[in-house]
Amino acid sequence: MDAREQRGLIIAATCKLKQTSDGTWVVPSQTNTDKLYQVDMKTKKCTCPDHAENGFTCKHYYAASYTFKRDYMPDGTMIETKQITITQKTTYKQDWRAYNLAQCTEKHRFQELLFDLTRGIVEPPVHEGRGNIPHSVKDSVFAMAYKVYSTFSGRRFQCDLNDAFEKDYISRKIPWQKVAEMLDKETLTPILKELIGYSARPLRGVESTFAIDSSGFSVNKFERFFDHKHGTTRFKHAWVKVHLCCGTKTNVVTAVRILDKDAADSPQFVPLVRETKRHFTISEVSADKAYGSLENFEEIAKCKGQAYIAFKSNHTGAVGGHFEKAFHYFQFKNEEYMQHYHKRSNVESTFSAIKRKFGDSIRSRTEVAMVNECLCKILCHNICCLIQEQCELGIEPIFWKDEKREANEESGYLRVSRA
Repeated sequence: MDAREQRGLIIAATCKLKQTSDGTWVVPSQTNTDKLYQVDMKTKKCTCPDHAENGFTCKHYYAASYTFKRDYMPDGTMIETKQITITQKTTYKQDWRAYNLAQCTEKHRFQELLFDLTRGIVEPPVHEGRGNIPHSVKDSVFAMAYKVYSTFSGRRFQCDLNDAFEKDYISRKIPWQKVAEMLDKETLTPILKELIGYSARPLRGVESTFAIDSSGFSVNKFERFFDHKHGTTRFKHAWVKVHLCCGTKTNVVTAVRILDKDAADSPQFVPLVRETKRHFTISEVSADKAYGSLENFEEIAKCKGQAYIAFKSNHTGAVGGHFEKAFHYFQFKNEEYMQHYHKRSNVESTFSAIKRKFGDSIRSRTEVAMVNECLCKILCHNICCLIQEQCELGIEPIFWKDEKREANEESGYLRVSRA
């Protein structure tokens, strides 16, 4: 291929050539695209100086011939070329053998793990006197969590309670009416929160990256509000707002806080991180821009980890500290930063899994019972995560081995620490 053929190939590749109605081609100049030449492929003639003055077969003729071969069939039919963009979706292989085993044996394993978890509860002293002897705290927590796991109504759940008694998971028979009364006990709330943390502990060798967010569970109550836009009174569902921290590999919940539904998200970041730190080593935490504050970045730095929190459009990093360092990291290595930040989607998956499996609404009617029911949903989710990892990773969930129990200052009933 000589020099003129090479230049003709470049023109065909970089410029748009047109064929006129009389069969000639309009070819732009290689140096000035505004200047056009007429090429007749049948006679091999061109209006350019190279052909007109010197008689050579010019680069414009070669450009037209290459374009014709590329864009036209032998019968003269034009080949239409379209540019498409292909996006490859990343998929993750499912270990179906382990998944099937976990699902097929989940209910039996759930009762065993829940019983083993509740045996670490230290019973409060029982005051002797007249009246019925109250059910133990262990039995109460087991019945509450098992009831939420079953998703049955109280009457339909009675069969499961009887089966649990026959298997010695509870020490006494419990009437189905009592479960609703147990959910309404405020003294059980801190115990459930503590058990959520301990139920996640067997996975502390797997989880080191975490994500934080909040979501709501609707309840059966309605709230009245005045719609100023339309000037009328309306009703809306009341709901319970749950703040939680979860692992990004197994989606196990490591800490939870349930406060007023109007409570801001950012102030809950530090308590959730500190609660997680009790049982886990933290290497990184991701959260959305609602949690972007200097205090939150500094808290993760104290844990010798890195916070990957999204920044708002008006953030400048001028506050200094680890907030400024993370802001510069975000600016100069945006793609790397966002890869870590997008692990935050796992907390959305966690909320979705809890709501799909145990319901996105709360059946209880009192404030205390609503909170306890939410905590039971999360506790059930953690135990299901343990069952999955039992089958997939071979992890043995041991909650209380080589540990001694002490009274919890908050609840008075449960406190477990390493011996």
